[in-house]
Order: sequence, then structure tokens, then C-alpha cells
Amino acid sequence: MYCKAVLTFLLAFASAHSACGADAAALWSSKVQPIIDANCVKCHGLIQQKSGLELDTPDAVMKGGHEGAVVVPGKPQKSRLYLYLASDSDPHMPPKKQLTDAQREAVREWIAAMAFSKANSGNKTKAPRRFDSVTQAIDAFMVESWKQNRVKPAAPADDRTWCRRVYLDLAGRIPARTEQDEFLRSRSNAKRSALVDLLLLSDDYVVRMRELWDVILMGRPRRENQEDRRKQNGWWSFLENAFRTNRPWNETVRDFLVARPDKPESNGASWFLYERRNDHQAIAEAVAPVAYGTRIDCAQCHDHPLAREIKQAHYWGLVAAFNRSKNVEGGNAVAESAVGGFVNFTNLKKESQPAVLALLTGRTIEEVRPTGDEKDSDDNYVDPKAKPRVPKISRREAFADAVTRDNPLLARAFVNRMWAVLLGRGIVHPADEINARNAPSHPELLEWLSQDLAAHQYDIRRLVRGIVLSRVYALSRSGAVPERFAGALERPLSAEQLARSWRIAAGLAAEDNPLRRAVIKAIPEVFPKEYTATFQQAQFLSCSPGLMELLKPAPETTVARLAAIPQSNLTVREAFRVAYGRAPDSEETRQTEAFLDTRSDKPAEAVRDLLWALMTSAEFLTMP
Repeated sequence: MYCKAVLTFLLAFASAHSACGADAAALWSSKVQPIIDANCVKCHGLIQQKSGLELDTPDAVMKGGHEGAVVVPGKPQKSRLYLYLASDSDPHMPPKKQLTDAQREAVREWIAAMAFSKANSGNKTKAPRRFDSVTQAIDAFMVESWKQNRVKPAAPADDRTWCRRVYLDLAGRIPARTEQDEFLRSRSNAKRSALVDLLLLSDDYVVRMRELWDVILMGRPRRENQEDRRKQNGWWSFLENAFRTNRPWNETVRDFLVARPDKPESNGASWFLYERRNDHQAIAEAVAPVAYGTRIDCAQCHDHPLAREIKQAHYWGLVAAFNRSKNVEGGNAVAESAVGGFVNFTNLKKESQPAVLALLTGRTIEEVRPTGDEKDSDDNYVDPKAKPRVPKISRREAFADAVTRDNPLLARAFVNRMWAVLLGRGIVHPADEINARNAPSHPELLEWLSQDLAAHQYDIRRLVRGIVLSRVYALSRSGAVPERFAGALERPLSAEQLARSWRIAAGLAAEDNPLRRAVIKAIPEVFPKEYTATFQQAQFLSCSPGLMELLKPAPETTVARLAAIPQSNLTVREAFRVAYGRAPDSEETRQTEAFLDTRSDKPAEAVRDLLWALMTSAEFLTMP
């Protein structure tokens, strides 16, 4: 009897301890919110509130409904939200459906963890934190988070792994053998910061950033010659110049929103609007993640059904900012009329509502609507003879000024994107949906980095340098919860990274446009929310003509060099160093030597097949 009582106590203590150690906010965003979204918000959300109950946010859940509270923090067995999920419950929720045991357990775990969150709610307000550098801030916030959530971070990555990682992130390729050896031989305590500074000033970095932001801003090309047109019309040069000169991000954004190049560094900026072919809704949907950090597509026909702050008026206000714009045929200029463009939209109440320039920041750009028919005249333009003419009152310029000056969402959007690029996941995930539905994993850190970026004139290199020199960036792999950033996350290489790295491993110059395009066609995704290999990719990796061409035993190539080595053990060792930047382990050595020995009569073909296997392996295709 005594033992049973002790056992019961220990189990209860362990359960309570586990709940307290859990992070209620993380449990909500990672486990509970998807369950609620799929099963509950249709009847208990923004559109409908049956029994006066809304369940789309933790705050709404805590308010309860007409029948009172549905959650008692820390006490699942006294919380109707949990009890009604049982199969024998009456009433039973959701109606006509039974959640799985795992789903019910997730809700129970979240409610239990809320006891800990409530007990510590008095510690939310903190004095502003001051740090000497971006790296210092990241390290401090991360260490604090790991301690609070009882998470043990992974061990630091070794120099070889870190070197390969930073080359892939900043140069878009693996380091050449000589580059890695030089870094590893250095005994300087500042060798990591020295390498980062070197890469940030390289042409490789410029091209890498252009490639990333071309896809982020424009998407992968879908039409024939679309990529060529971006290059020919100066869009690529515009982006490359911005990253080469470390131009303030807000100035770069303003240029492609206004789309009226008035200085050399603005040339090509208008292609952002021009490529969308006067589709003002497509323009609005592309601008929102840049200016606000979140997609607003779901607010076209009604207020966003999940993110309370995104209204239908925001969607149509953004459309209105650009619906006076029109492409000029025979070039890449985007004209703008001084009149017209006043539209109404119909809300869910079937009421007609005027579209005004309402920003997600809460600001509205005032504009006088005409009472009758408008007449255009030369007096409405700065220079009536200019082509295209510039209106004295420009909607898109007013909007561009509003979102690039005193708009905290712009800096936050950029910070979160770059964090996702360099660490595999945004502080808010997905990276382009910073809204009430997706809580930041480290809100103080995101806020500090955003304010720091704006305070330092949107200095991109300062932010990137701070992230890649931080402790969290330099961790080795682990199986920790992804949003805790307690270990390096598995990230697939982009097509551009893979194409260049293949050529480096093959002993060739990094650039090869046909190969890059072939890899992009097979592996187009850059920021997959959930990476899943496809049959198309597997087929490409197993029989790619481009890779076959790289691995021909031409003079001075890796295949020719390795095939000339008489000892198979030395060939294996060098092959692994070329492909992975490391020596093989004993089992890898044994198996690979055996493979080469069985084909000793055809050394070039054997080496080719070995390198093919290494260069299409999971280790090569993912970030170290």
C-alpha cells in the first residue's frame, strides 16, 4: 500500500514537472493550433462564434463563452475544452468526429503547461536590453531561452563543418580544397570572423544574395525566357548592386515599389512591378510579405479567417496603392495615372465598402475621393512632357514612403527572412506569415534584431555577420525541438548551391549556367516548409546528363586526378575530402576500397561512379 502511494506520488510529480518544463506557447503553435484550425475554428472563430466561444487564439480560449471558462490553466481534468474531447463525453466535441489519442494528449499537455506560464506571467515586462553587437544579443537571448525551457544545446560544430556551412550560406557553394585547408591551418582566434568578412565582400556573396532575393521577391521563373528577361531588363543588376554596396534595405524596397529609376542604383528596379503585367492583385500579394512580413491572400473575400489583425480592407487598400499603374509597352517602365483607380469591395455582410490605402500598421493614407467624373490634365503631372509622366500625387510613392519609413514591420520581415535563410527556420514560422496565428519562438530576440536593423540604417551585412558568428549558428546537428534552435536544422541545398558545389567537387570553376538551370528545373524549391524528396529529383540525381559531363576524366579534373592515384586507400581518402571535406571512417574506407579494387581495370570509370555516389548522397545534398 505504501509503495503504491509513493509510486502514485512520483508519477504525479513527474507529470507536473514535465508540464512545467514545457513551453505553453510552443505547444500551442506546434501542436494545438493545427488541431484547433482543422477541427474547431469553423464554428468557433472569427466567422462564427457558437455559444459565444472563439478558439483561434490562446487569449480567445481563455475568455471562454456564454457558459463560462472552458480552460482551467494547469488542470486539464477540470477544463471542458479537454473533457469534451473524450469519446464518451456528452456533449462531445468536435461533433461527428473523434480526435486521436495523440491529439487529445496534445491539448491536455498544453493546458497542463499553462500553469507554469501563468505562474511566470508577471515576468513579461522587462527593461530594454543593450548589447554591443548582434552576435552578443543572439547568444544572450538564446542561452536564456535554453535555460528557461530546460533545453540542452548541441555541441559546437568543428571548424571543418562550420567552414563548409558558412561557404554554402554566404558564397552559395562548398569551399574548394585549398580554401578549406587554409582556414583549418590558421591558428588565429579571429579566423572565423576574418572568413566571414572576406566572404561578405566577395562577388560570390553578391550573387548568392541576388539569387535568394530574386526568388523571394519574384518566385521561380515559370514562363519561357522569364529568367533571361529579368537579367536583360536590369533586375538582377539592381539586386546585385544593392548587396554589393550594402545599400540600406528600406531604400532598395522603396525603389522597386516606386518603380521610377531616378539614379543609377535604381535602374532595373521597375521590373518588380512590370513582370506582373498590370495584375494589381498579384502585385499586392507580392508586396505584403516584404512590407508587412505576412501574406494577405486570405483576406481577398473576407477578413482573414485565422489572423485577426488582417482585414479585407488591408488587402484592397494594398491593391488600390498600385491600381493606377500600367506597364509601358516596348520597355520596362511602369506609368501611373493621376486620376481614377477608385474601387469598392464587398464585405461578408454584402455591403459595398470603398477601398482606401489602409496599412497593416494601422495607418491610413488619406485621399479625397471625387464626387463626379474625373478629368485628367497636364496640370496633374510633374512634367507633362516626360515619358512616362509622374503624377504630382502618386499613390504608389505615398505607399512606398509609408512602408519604408517608420514601419517596424519592414525590418521585422527582413530579419525573420534572413534568420530562416541562415538557420533553416524563421523565428516566426513560416517565414512569410508573421501574424497572430504564428507566435515567434523568441519574441524578444526578434524585436531586438528588428530594432537594431532599423537603428543601423538597415545594414544587411551587420545582420548577416552577427547571425553567422553567433553560437546558435555554429551548433552541430541534434534532434532538439526545431523552434528552440538548440542544434543545426537539416536544410536541403538550393539548386544554385548544388550546381556550384558539384562543379567545385569536380575540380572546375563554379559557374555553369546550363547546369544551374537544369538543377533548378529538377529542384525548384528554395524554402520548402516541409522538405520532401520527389521522384523527379531522384530520377535527375541518378541520371543527370549535366553531372555526367562534369565527371568525365578530362585533364585537370578531379576524376582524372584521382584515377591516376595507384593506391585505392589514398584514392578513397582524397575522394571523401573533395566531396565532403572530411576523411572517411573505417567502414566507409573498407567498402569504398573494395568497390575500387573490383574495378581496378577501369580506374576512371570507378572513380567517376564513386564521386557520383558521394555527390548525390544525403550528406552532400544537405547543409552540414
